[in-house]
Amino acid sequence: MTQDMMFLLYVFVLAIFTGYEVITKVPPILHTPLMSGANAISGVCLIGAIIITGPQSINVSIILGMIAVIMATINVVGGFTVTDRMLAMFRKQ
Repeated sequence: MTQDMMFLLYVFVLAIFTGYEVITKVPPILHTPLMSGANAISGVCLIGAIIITGPQSINVSIILGMIAVIMATINVVGGFTVTDRMLAMFRKQ
């Protein structure tokens, strides 16, 4: 592995641990509003993943980009579905 790859792997693992610690500290009452904001961020990730999977020869970045597109799409759709259901609870009948 090259030096750059090791650095990127280190940053990735550090981001996993940081994200886990941040998420576990969020109280349940704030989960749904923060989920709405996370959907917007996931939409940005979706756009980046689509750009990565642009016209190139088939290699690891294309495969990872396609996986990122699929996962981000599932996250965005699921997040907005949950938010819509939560907002439906507050609508007057």
